[in-house]
Amino acid sequence: MRRTTTLISLFSVALLSFAGGFASVQAAPEKPNIVIFLVDDMGVMDTSVPFLTDEAGKPKRYPLNDYYRTPSMERLAAQGIRFNNFYAMSVCSPTRCSIQTGQNAARHHVTNWINPERNNAGPKGPPDWDWEGLDSHDVTLARTMHDAGYRTMHVGKGHFGANGFEGANPLNLGFDKNVGGDAFGAPGSYYGTNNYTRMKNKKPFHSVPGLEKYHGTDTFLTEALTIEANALLDDAVKAGEPFFLYFPEYAVHAPFDADARFADHYKDSGKSEQAQAFATLIEGMDKSLGDLMDHLEELGVAENTLIFFMGDNGTDAPLGDEHAVACAAPLRGKKGAHYEGGMRVPFIAAWAKPNPENPFQKQLGIPAGVIQNQQASVEDLFPTILAFTGIENPADHPVDGRRLDTLLTGKPDPTRTETFLMHYPHSPHRSDYWSSYRDGDWKVIYHYFPTEVSGNSHYQLFNLKDDPFEQDDLSKEKPEELKRMMEELMSELESHNAQYPVDPETSKRVLPQMP
Repeated sequence: MRRTTTLISLFSVALLSFAGGFASVQAAPEKPNIVIFLVDDMGVMDTSVPFLTDEAGKPKRYPLNDYYRTPSMERLAAQGIRFNNFYAMSVCSPTRCSIQTGQNAARHHVTNWINPERNNAGPKGPPDWDWEGLDSHDVTLARTMHDAGYRTMHVGKGHFGANGFEGANPLNLGFDKNVGGDAFGAPGSYYGTNNYTRMKNKKPFHSVPGLEKYHGTDTFLTEALTIEANALLDDAVKAGEPFFLYFPEYAVHAPFDADARFADHYKDSGKSEQAQAFATLIEGMDKSLGDLMDHLEELGVAENTLIFFMGDNGTDAPLGDEHAVACAAPLRGKKGAHYEGGMRVPFIAAWAKPNPENPFQKQLGIPAGVIQNQQASVEDLFPTILAFTGIENPADHPVDGRRLDTLLTGKPDPTRTETFLMHYPHSPHRSDYWSSYRDGDWKVIYHYFPTEVSGNSHYQLFNLKDDPFEQDDLSKEKPEELKRMMEELMSELESHNAQYPVDPETSKRVLPQMP
């Protein structure tokens, strides 16, 4: 049911009549507002906020933290909690569908980024993976919140389904409003002077929809989306409705169009032109976050608004080889890779304006400036948000995510298992046809078709406590540990009804094998 504004008489009827009017105040909101601020291709090191920690669990700065400038992220982290072991899928569409469904990609079967024009399973990929994407029959976070009375707003990148299918339009997935969301994952251009598109075969390509008013202007794409998001917030607050704003930035995905507002900050960095442009996209995204927070305060709803900030997969920073320590240094790898740099992302949760006396903040007290070391992932948002807003998950909808309530208060949660499954049965990408599984300190990677990347072995095994940057493969030195981890990986895949690569000669599934 939609929240309405309640009129409360402050005087007697006679006094009101005498005054020729009446006084009114807005009733306390019945539900908190929720914002998911999702950044494309932003890894855990693409920020001035240190997420990695030392042996004592304290934040530790690395050179990349001193290269990037993200004061709004610093502000958000200072008033909330950040996680240093937060995981997303290694490519974008799987993460976006996991946020909306609360399911691991192995279960919802959107296991690759969605090419809007053709099925990109790969030569040996599962032919029945869900290339079409989410549809109007799927249970989504947006639809569930909409049905519970929330105004649901989508601003930015969609990438939930291919062209010609329902998932291409976020309005089919439970959103009341959509600005910018479409089937593609990258804008044609960030420049308003280019109408946020580029020409391909003499036709506009990847034209960001809903921004025609900015065509021909100097308005950078990130700025245009922020203006539109704030306008939608105006409408929701004016209507007196609780809102769910899903704000998936196109930044910092390629093309690496430099944001001129911040170019001077990086011109003397000694890094490549592309790396400098990437940094300007990061800083522009950060300005968007700050502008959003400021606007929530101007509207008087900041205390009632919970913000979740995160990346959708590991970094795509143009700083070096995808399997080396460069793009996410000191982590190894980048977007699409099976190493930690491909799936560790920033995550911050905070009230837009902390106030311990606020009724919602009494229900969920988030400490200021705290780092949570316990493991979590993008699929945890669905059950966390529904539980906090008092919305029931449909009984027939399986959820892999686990509630973050305890972790968000800065406390450890001994009931949580420290595991994360990443399943990528596709090619071509930076890593092809692989699954990985983390359980506590240990991480196993299984390569369905061994390559030079895996040392021509099916297996890689790392102890992330002793070797957080994945330099020492223990698969041959620790055979019993490898066996245990492979048993767990295979069990998890089967329990999620995972799809597997296919041998093109026999048309049979290629299943993982025990060592």
